[in-house]
Amino acid sequence: MTTPTERPQNSGPFRVGDRVQLTGPKGKRNTITLEAGRQFHTHKGLIEHDDIIGKPDGSVVTNSAGIDYLTLRPLLADFAMSMPRGAAIIYPKDAAQIIAQADIFPGATVVEAGVGSGALSLWLLRAIGPAGRLMSFERREEFADVARGNVGTFLGTDPRTWTITVGDLVDTLPDAAPAASVDRVVLDMLAPWECLDVVSDALTPGGVLLCYVATVTQLSRVAEAIRDSGLYTNPASTETMVRGWHVEGLAVRPEHRMIGHTGFLITARRLAPGAVLPELKRRASKSDFNDDDVEAWTPGALGERSVSTKILRKRARLAEAGAAASKARGLDDSEPGATDTPGEAH
Repeated sequence: MTTPTERPQNSGPFRVGDRVQLTGPKGKRNTITLEAGRQFHTHKGLIEHDDIIGKPDGSVVTNSAGIDYLTLRPLLADFAMSMPRGAAIIYPKDAAQIIAQADIFPGATVVEAGVGSGALSLWLLRAIGPAGRLMSFERREEFADVARGNVGTFLGTDPRTWTITVGDLVDTLPDAAPAASVDRVVLDMLAPWECLDVVSDALTPGGVLLCYVATVTQLSRVAEAIRDSGLYTNPASTETMVRGWHVEGLAVRPEHRMIGHTGFLITARRLAPGAVLPELKRRASKSDFNDDDVEAWTPGALGERSVSTKILRKRARLAEAGAAASKARGLDDSEPGATDTPGEAH
């Protein structure tokens, strides 16, 4: 019998403790956690949890008013968009590009700062696999608590491949990672240029640095800092926008709404010690900046979003409660006679 950390996710019939996404006839979604004998109530009838338990993923159940609902386990993208948040999350579209552009691979040693609400941590943990290592750094204990709860909720356990260090990356990374021991670094913070020295020491030659920033001023500042360091290849910058399409018969057109700008990704690779990057011929551009320009890029001027301590404590409790339920479900699976059916998150 497999252990809770070994059993596959997103497979098998629904069981007590699973999170299930219910989609009604108008496309409205509700997510519930299955409990024996419980009911899910709407203004148009109710659904017995027992009618879902034991059915395969993708089944259709009928409520007491004769209305059909599609039942599915939420995907990681679904969970990330609806989980309790301390800080703003990285959207799935950006997380996918981070995995690709940073070339996150199974077995990689990855540094992530800051951890936010844990959405990107989940994508990175999935990408590095059981042989990898993810070291996450977060300045605020409240955000770290929310992230721990969300990761525990989704995975049903505390992954042994993951650590969270609370503190400033500049102060904590040198003690956590020996020089040239990190394969990839992902920075999601207001002023990533402030961390370049310690990140450069930790990165192995050829390793990838990826920064996620929200504004063009941040993008410019970090790009110039990377160039000025002389330790990296020339940085490449992108943003990702996703537009859905309505496809029904011959009625084929773009959706009226799209997921537009959420952030920029800027990547560069660490040069070998002593290597000098060949100079590229580029058009002349204004790349210099003065103290006034730098001041416009400080965290205070950029307007860091603040969340009250009371709200953060509430979100941390929600995340921790979900993690406790998922871990309890995992312990049930390890008991004799338990079914090796996975539990999936939100």
